[in-house]
Amino acid sequence: MKIDKVWAVYFSPVGNTERAALLLAEEVALKLNVPVAKLDYTLPAARQEAHSFCETDLVIWATPVYAGRMPNKLVPYVKESFRGGGALAVPVAVFGNRSADDALVELRNVLEANGFHTMATAAVAAQHAFSDVLAAGRPDRLDREQLAAFARRVAEQAAALQGYPAPVAVPGNDPPEAYYTPRGLDGNPAVFLKAKPKTDGERCSRCSECVRRCPMGSINPEDPADVTGICIKCHACVKRCAQHAKYFDDEAFLSHKAMLERDFARRAESMFLLG
Repeated sequence: MKIDKVWAVYFSPVGNTERAALLLAEEVALKLNVPVAKLDYTLPAARQEAHSFCETDLVIWATPVYAGRMPNKLVPYVKESFRGGGALAVPVAVFGNRSADDALVELRNVLEANGFHTMATAAVAAQHAFSDVLAAGRPDRLDREQLAAFARRVAEQAAALQGYPAPVAVPGNDPPEAYYTPRGLDGNPAVFLKAKPKTDGERCSRCSECVRRCPMGSINPEDPADVTGICIKCHACVKRCAQHAKYFDDEAFLSHKAMLERDFARRAESMFLLG
């Protein structure tokens, strides 16, 4: 098929999903000798308009995995504001060393319903947003090599296609029905939906970087310690704070974080599938 442009489309509060999406898109574009563009819908200001693609586009669409699915607060925007127009698409789920669960199935289904044609898919292991030690440094050199090799295969397949492919087969529950249940160190469900980041007043310089980085626009610009809206536990404010002033102290959340670091310390393997 004729491809004129490769797109990297992503939601990436702490940057790992962005890195995976751009590496894939840039490598595919290099192989096809076409330009690459990016569409980052992480921040509220970027979610104010609709977007359309066309049949000569190839879209690398990457999402982080939250509780085994796409971030649920972003799903309505994705469903309502993007039109594929016959573009080829590669759904990518970036997971924090535990599992991608049903995120790929969900993203594949949303893209197909929006007029994209999914031709390949990947689940990419990355450092967990909650942790400094869980899959620390990933995507690492080996991950980048695997991503680049997969991108070249995607480019070759896209160029060889004579017509639209069937939706790429993805392991998981179709349709997804449940979210992953976070558990604590004791194995019981850990409930921390209402947990919000706290601010160390002595460390905070009131630079407002956390205000600018919050994907939900939930931090009060007049008082960075005041979280006025919903918190999706993305850790953008924690990871992006140069003063290390943001933190979570909710006991259930900390128990879940400790469980992840205890039970999922092994090197998780990424998955790459062509249709």
